[in-house]
Amino acid sequence: MNHNTTGGIFLMKITAMKFYGGAREKVCRLGLADLFLELQQIIFETTIEIEETRDANGAAFIREELDSRFSNGDDWVKTASGGVDWVKRIRYNSTFMARIGVEIQVSARSDLLIRDIVHLRNSLQEGHIDVGAIVVPSDRFQLFLPDRTPSYRDAIRYIEQEFKEAMTFPIVVIAIEHDGTGNALPKKRTNKGKAD
Repeated sequence: MNHNTTGGIFLMKITAMKFYGGAREKVCRLGLADLFLELQQIIFETTIEIEETRDANGAAFIREELDSRFSNGDDWVKTASGGVDWVKRIRYNSTFMARIGVEIQVSARSDLLIRDIVHLRNSLQEGHIDVGAIVVPSDRFQLFLPDRTPSYRDAIRYIEQEFKEAMTFPIVVIAIEHDGTGNALPKKRTNKGKAD
């Protein structure tokens, strides 16, 4: 865990949230508030330091850290390729279960946000989840990540302009941001020789 010089701890923060399609009401009505708080806690407990210089940091490390946090959480299930990234369910009794699904989009191209929205839509329509969340870098955080990395602004634009049907889905968009400065996060080379 990284510490700053005053003894504090560098943890990620949530800078914005936007709810669509009755997501806030469903979180309350279906008893998903604890799961939604747990999702936020996973973000808060993820430790990220970056160099605050435009395009200076790789983004894959952030994704790996978030995935690691979900993996170490209680009963979060990583789904196979082509599905929602992480799902957790709660059961009230033998007949009722509620689930939340999370897509993490911090290291791919911003246009792949549409794919995440489609994954959430399909999982919602098929009854695999009841509420979906998309985690993306805040607009400020994105400035320090590779060009074309998605941002909160991109996610809102795709939902409200490019794929307006998504505004009817119970989805919440969550903007995350680092809470400390340090060395630049390493950039990984893709098989096309480009850094992430």
